[in-house]
Amino acid sequence: MRAIIRAAVPLVALSCLACTKREPTASSAVPSAVKRPDGLLPVGAEIPKFSVRAHTGQEVSSSSLRGQVVVLYFYPKDGTPGCTVEAEQFSLAHEDLKKSGAVVLGVSSDDSDSHQEFAQEHGLPFLLLPDEDHTLARAFGVKTTLGMTQRVTFIIDQTGHVARVYDSVTPKTHARQVLADLQALGASGN
Repeated sequence: MRAIIRAAVPLVALSCLACTKREPTASSAVPSAVKRPDGLLPVGAEIPKFSVRAHTGQEVSSSSLRGQVVVLYFYPKDGTPGCTVEAEQFSLAHEDLKKSGAVVLGVSSDDSDSHQEFAQEHGLPFLLLPDEDHTLARAFGVKTTLGMTQRVTFIIDQTGHVARVYDSVTPKTHARQVLADLQALGASGN
């Protein structure tokens, strides 16, 4: 029994660290000609083709998102502290994000049942996409550790290209940062 507990403690600690606050950094926007050394899709890259059934049963695909600005945020795990804060902040900012013309989609390796419970418990007004086999994460270059997805957000423009990449996210302030950047992108005509 002690051996099982000793083996579980590092996993629990890593899970908590994956969903805790990280220090903010400057915008991670990268010129479209530059490939990112971390493997994430760079600004200017066309998003990969995908089709996923959201927690509501609705089919979401790269082609169905064409013509819309999309905030695609990857997060480690439903129900953990940092991930809950981030989801709640996107929920609080949801109406303003919609007014900016954006659709918000959350992605983690949790299954659809977990997403349904998480969305219902926190009243999330946006879709959550299950990525149990990490297909979406790999397609966008998002790393996973012990089955949990790295916290990364992409703003995708109406043409299906990456407009912004956030590879260092503070859950409490991230939604406001994304909203401000969306408004700046709209003001600049991009």
